[in-house]
Amino acid sequence: MSLLESLNQDMKSAMRNKEKQRLSVIRMVKASLQNEAIKLGKDELSEDEELTVLARELKQVKDSLHEFKEAGRDDLVEKHENDILVLQAYMPEQLSSDKLEQIVVETIQQVNATTKQDLGKVMGVLMPKVKGKADGSEVNAIVQKHLS
Repeated sequence: MSLLESLNQDMKSAMRNKEKQRLSVIRMVKASLQNEAIKLGKDELSEDEELTVLARELKQVKDSLHEFKEAGRDDLVEKHENDILVLQAYMPEQLSSDKLEQIVVETIQQVNATTKQDLGKVMGVLMPKVKGKADGSEVNAIVQKHLS
């Protein structure tokens, strides 16, 4: 089942159960997916493109959450934490730290990277492998640890 089909089913369920916040998040994601399809001039997005949009939405909500925590806006912090839970339900299962570290080491060996100057080369090959399955900042930190 595609992400859009899953969102449609969950949207109906959220409407029936009167889950306003969940419904709002689902509608936001659907709108983002449709906007991306229009931008790319396609009728349907590929699974990879859907994942990219979903990851972008999740990152935006996490960034907002961080801002609201710093500002002491507890009312908005709780809302955004719930939004994150809804979005994460549609993301693929995240890689464990051990598995992620193993993929990083393999990629570093694959591109023959030795210094921090090779960071861009490593990240360019690595990120498509872990797209949607790991946070980019976490990946970056692990790569830098191994390239020091």
